[in-house]
Amino acid sequence: MSRYTPKQIEKYQRQKYITFLEKISKNLFRLLRQEETTAAQFTAKFDELMQKLGELESIRLDSEYLQETKSYIDRLYFQTKALTDKEFEDIRAAEMSNLNRLQKLKKRTSYKKDKHRHGERDQDWG
Repeated sequence: MSRYTPKQIEKYQRQKYITFLEKISKNLFRLLRQEETTAAQFTAKFDELMQKLGELESIRLDSEYLQETKSYIDRLYFQTKALTDKEFEDIRAAEMSNLNRLQKLKKRTSYKKDKHRHGERDQDWG
């Protein structure tokens, strides 16, 4: 008999999948940022990460950030299957920009709305 409920197992699998998606995006950013990374190194590491992702059970992604991250990773993987060093250098800056946009999307929820930002300063207490 299992000591974990199906809900606990589902939550664990969900967290593991989400954590791994974020790990892939961080690894991609690191690989793209390093100037000495070659196209062969990039594709080898990306293949390894995607193979591990394939081993995990796919889950439903609710947040916009996670959906965008998953679609970005899939798109980039199919786009960079057979990549030469020149092509890799051409897409490096654009893909770093795309990864930055994903991070902004993730952090967008942590910022206060404009209507709440200056509330205390503009109030008239007199």
